[in-house]
Amino acid sequence: MHPAFSVIFFTTASGAGYGMLMILAMLASWQIVPLDRTLGIAGLGLAFVLVSAGLLSSTFHLGHPERAWRALTQWRSSWLSREGVLSILTYIPWVGLAYVWLVTGNIEGGGNLYAGAVAALALATVFSTAMIYRTLKTVHQWCNKWTVPMYIVAALASGAVWVAALLSVTVGVERTYLAFAVVCLLVAWRVKRMYWRFIDTTQHPSTPKTATGLKGETIRMLEGPHTEENYLQREMGFQIARKHAAKLRRIVHLGAFLVPILLLVVAYLLQGTPVVFACFAAAISMSVGIVVERWLFFAEARHVVTLYYGAEAA
Repeated sequence: MHPAFSVIFFTTASGAGYGMLMILAMLASWQIVPLDRTLGIAGLGLAFVLVSAGLLSSTFHLGHPERAWRALTQWRSSWLSREGVLSILTYIPWVGLAYVWLVTGNIEGGGNLYAGAVAALALATVFSTAMIYRTLKTVHQWCNKWTVPMYIVAALASGAVWVAALLSVTVGVERTYLAFAVVCLLVAWRVKRMYWRFIDTTQHPSTPKTATGLKGETIRMLEGPHTEENYLQREMGFQIARKHAAKLRRIVHLGAFLVPILLLVVAYLLQGTPVVFACFAAAISMSVGIVVERWLFFAEARHVVTLYYGAEAA
């Protein structure tokens, strides 16, 4: 599938933002960190920017962005619509949590309700985003058991690392939290490796034989259906060379997972200003790696329609 920058930015930015919301809400609700105003402004504010910018960018991929609001009316049958509705609903308890954190400074009682609602709706929104792709049976690289876990753990890992960076410059980041962030990265790394193993060793049940209904052991196209490239080939037949995919996967392994883990381990062992630099370097590396990972998520996907244009498998 053709990787659209607007969708890549949306899934990575909003994923990190919702991951931060889930982490911050849990930390506040369980009183693991103090309700420091600077941390609240930085954490909830950065999450707001990431989520809002991501949601806004997602409309750029539409043919008529001004009609995006109509998608919200189809929530009974469309995961895209459910994602939109849930993303809007998340802002309601978000405002309540921000008020409790920045004004009252007391999380007990109603504050816990706001925090729980924020975490639940943020998780549900990320889940809905993943289900948009998980339910597309025509794309084998998306319609599998690893897509939803991959989106969720990537959001949590991104959020955990960015929260570590913000903690390091506000109230201080505890070693226990750094260990938690490392575990999130390790889990996300494992899920991503399992996803790649799955798409490398399996393929869509449809073949040129089943797609055309022709008989014979081997079915291959005699000549193309037309002489010029069309929309389907550009959008759904995007191809990436195997050597380039392998190189980009190595970048993901290093940038999104290995380097951030090593930097957080360094932060765990050090004290003072170096901890801040290590945490922010880990967050930046993680973000760049996740962008490459999400680009590959789209670039490596193949629609079954490509079988009509000469592809041997989807």
